[in-house]
Amino acid sequence: MNAKAPGDSTPREDALRLLARREYSRAELVSRLSAKAHGVDAIAECLDALAEQGLQSDERFAESFLRSRIMRGQGPLKIRQALSQRGIERELIRTVFAQAQGDEQGGEQGGADWFTLACEILARRFSGPGDTPRERARRERFLAGRGFDFDQVRHALSHAWDDPSSQD
Repeated sequence: MNAKAPGDSTPREDALRLLARREYSRAELVSRLSAKAHGVDAIAECLDALAEQGLQSDERFAESFLRSRIMRGQGPLKIRQALSQRGIERELIRTVFAQAQGDEQGGEQGGADWFTLACEILARRFSGPGDTPRERARRERFLAGRGFDFDQVRHALSHAWDDPSSQD
């Protein structure tokens, strides 16, 4: 009989099962496959083969992750940190962010205009800029917690409730 016990899967089978659901970074896959008690050498060999076949790509993962986090309304600082925690190299993070900026300037949909995004998120959450310093500080903390930098927060506080028809 060729029946396998439930725990007798290969690293490749486990990796493909994970990748069928969503993109994973190489570091995430190493962690997940190690948790399933696969050997370090077998995992490395498997992931090298998957990358060579185009089934696993850190670049594709980073692009997908960036798009999904922008859609969630997260800022660049938080997204960079999350990518770094998932094992994506700094240079690749820079490249993916530069491509997102290029998409915005090229007129394609999905580009990252962080100032506009901060304004949209703030206007969606709050009805106005706040009357007291305490209310304004609450709005600043909200955006900072979302991963927007100081300039983006200041811009959003100044322009989030502007009339869109009066802008260029």
